[in-house]
Amino acid sequence: MEILEYGFMQRALLASLMVGLVAPAVGVFLVQRRLSLLGDGLGHVALTGVGIGVLTSTAPVGAALVAAVLGAVLIELVRARGRTSGDVALAVLFYGGIAGGVVLLSLAPRGQATNLEAYLFGAITTTSNADLAVFAVITVAVLAVVGLLGARLYAVSDDEEYARAVGLPVLGLNVVLAALVACTVVLSMRVVGLLLISALMIVPSAVAQLLARSFRQALFLACALGLVVSVSGTAASYYTGTPSGGTIVLIAIALFLTVSAGVALRDATARRRHRRRGEVHAAHPHVHGDGCGHPPVRHGDHVDYDHDGHLHAPHLTGAGVHYDEHGTTRPPVEPAAARETP
Repeated sequence: MEILEYGFMQRALLASLMVGLVAPAVGVFLVQRRLSLLGDGLGHVALTGVGIGVLTSTAPVGAALVAAVLGAVLIELVRARGRTSGDVALAVLFYGGIAGGVVLLSLAPRGQATNLEAYLFGAITTTSNADLAVFAVITVAVLAVVGLLGARLYAVSDDEEYARAVGLPVLGLNVVLAALVACTVVLSMRVVGLLLISALMIVPSAVAQLLARSFRQALFLACALGLVVSVSGTAASYYTGTPSGGTIVLIAIALFLTVSAGVALRDATARRRHRRRGEVHAAHPHVHGDGCGHPPVRHGDHVDYDHDGHLHAPHLTGAGVHYDEHGTTRPPVEPAAARETP
């Protein structure tokens, strides 16, 4: 493939692969915790770190990592110990981070501040071998922590009060999660940019939660989707000449809209099918039982009745007899039930 013949695209695809894997692995906890904008807030704090790095002519990635981790720890301490709510603490991060970055970059020598766009909107094709080494370390560290503490992080993200009641160190786990978000922000800023980082963490996770039946499924599915949209977006940006960050995020949003429409159509079809079944039953009002004319079908610990191709399971309620729908496929008839079936 032509795209793999260039060294800068090989590095770009490797970086996008790591970011696509790590960002949703952390973002799915933020979605569960309803703190989807935490990544945006820490991205703004990381901009202050970039400004410090540019101003002092040191590695901007390292300075951004230190600033983002300190900001993550600070916001959790403010939420836990202070009287400030989570959204107010996030707003302080937004404003303070962007203001600090702008002021520090304005003090930098002329010409260096032009690299600001690479951090704001991403410049994945400028990824160097040294960047890849840093990204690999961050990727391994984040995935290792998620693998070791995933169950505890989920417990805290789902219900802090329950986690505290069973003895989990809620503040410590929240600080760990915030630090993971900070590391992911720094890892992602060269790929999608500081302004779009939160989208890569949140959108694949939101798609996964629409499709998965458990948090574990959502975690693995979000990582797979993040990897696909990140690598495909990077490849598409090469052929179309568009910015990699914006292309990746637009593909992720298109996937989210498509899946949302599919899920809405599936739910509407299920409701319509259920309503039609109710109308069929209303057209033949009677109580199922021996000799009602509908074949009884043994189903586990009870008997269903085959009513025009769908199975009714009758039971008494305070308002009379109610029928649960047990599908349209007739389950295997047990020998005893077969003898009872007319």
